[in-house]
Amino acid sequence: MNQELGLRILSGILQWNDEQARREFEWLRLMARLKYDGYRDFQAGMRFVESLATWLQQFERAERQVAYRFLRTTLLYIGPAEIQRLVEQFYPRVVRDRLVRTVAAQQGIPLYRVLASPLATAAIERLRRQTLFMGLSDGARIDIVRHSNVGILTNEQLVVATQVDKDKWQDLRDSLRGDLKDKTARFSIVYLIDDFMGTGTSLLRYDESKTKWKGKLIKFKDSLANALETLDESGLLEPGWQLCVHHYIGTKAACDAVEAREREARAALAGEGWAQATHFSFGTTLPEDLPVDKVPGRHDDFIALTRKYYDPVLRTSHTDVGGVEHLGLGYGGCALPLVLDHNTPNNSVALLWAETEGGARDGGVQAAAMRPLFRRRQRHA
Repeated sequence: MNQELGLRILSGILQWNDEQARREFEWLRLMARLKYDGYRDFQAGMRFVESLATWLQQFERAERQVAYRFLRTTLLYIGPAEIQRLVEQFYPRVVRDRLVRTVAAQQGIPLYRVLASPLATAAIERLRRQTLFMGLSDGARIDIVRHSNVGILTNEQLVVATQVDKDKWQDLRDSLRGDLKDKTARFSIVYLIDDFMGTGTSLLRYDESKTKWKGKLIKFKDSLANALETLDESGLLEPGWQLCVHHYIGTKAACDAVEAREREARAALAGEGWAQATHFSFGTTLPEDLPVDKVPGRHDDFIALTRKYYDPVLRTSHTDVGGVEHLGLGYGGCALPLVLDHNTPNNSVALLWAETEGGARDGGVQAAAMRPLFRRRQRHA
């Protein structure tokens, strides 16, 4: 559809007068060009304006103004430029600070004296090479980490996944020892990297039904344990090594919850070869009041739409892990108005991303068909 035609259709859907249409067209053209048209999962031949027109038509006439106002005033869209900036800042703002603090603690000197000490700067150089970076998903943007730190980090300390076999672990260690010219060198810091944390349950959670801890952190621990069992006695990781988990974006709730959850899981995680300490960091933390239900009365009209236009088929065994059955406000009830350019998190309100055909559901419910504004690529079918 031609954008100008799409805008005229929008004007009719929202019943704008000429002045409203002129003002809103300017804003829509600007935002489509700068941000929304770049969303990766628009279907062929469709861009933002067309998607918006289709999305609004699922609502009754009076409700369309509520939905449009939500988009206009509340939606938070994080595009490639913002993500790129967060990735590029990861090493200088987060990793380098960790290296300096670690060396200062090891040598018993104040932080401000580290860079003035030749002994300490040499220790930082060695520790930097003893740091391993691993992606928890493709959202880790390991390729951008590599490209933005050429001459600082080597390819042999950047790994796109955490579950690697024994041969890969051995290659990583052999490369480390070759670079440092030290046959006994081992990794001292391991960074696990991902793009977004909404609740933290995918990283670490307790499964009540199986009475055990699960998540990406447990899978990494198991992969590491398997490697340690099969590698020779010279080992892979320094005694007292540090585990650092970094997300480029995190909600305030997840930032608080994941640290408390890790403290609860520490007894289960502890064991021979496991990290002495676990540190969590975030490139940016979303505002505490970002969820649409955080401030009473602020978005009641839109929240009502999330209840009315909802299909229970969205609920699965995977979504139940988040602790809520009704996904109108998203996975875990996070209620986020958030879109990432490469995919919309299921922590966001379902009206933004859900796509269903509607129909009769269990309990005699006649579910509404849901049309997405930014359709989500589901990880679990």
